[in-house]
Amino acid sequence: MTIQEFYAVTSSNYDEALKRLMRPDFVKRFALKYLTDTSFAELTSNLESDNTEVAFRAAHTMKGVCKNLAFTKLANSASEITELLRAGNLAAAKDYYPIVKEDHEMVIDALSIVE
Repeated sequence: MTIQEFYAVTSSNYDEALKRLMRPDFVKRFALKYLTDTSFAELTSNLESDNTEVAFRAAHTMKGVCKNLAFTKLANSASEITELLRAGNLAAAKDYYPIVKEDHEMVIDALSIVE
């Protein structure tokens, strides 16, 4: 899969990423770095341990990374859970988490086959 195909299948915005990063090789390089980003794992573990503050920071970090990379669908779900956690609504964030997880897994699965 090409990086452009990755952006298409994940409801992301390649043109926005290219505008921000200015070179196709940079888009690919930085998109692939998401495979090693730990913010989703931190969000997961801190939701499980009811640590709203640290879960918020992890969600906020993930939202920022995804917005910068123009991973539109994942950025939107990360933004939603960030706002739930900002408001201190841990129960609602836990209810919303499966959507974030699904979007994250879609990105990871697609990135893992980018050539």
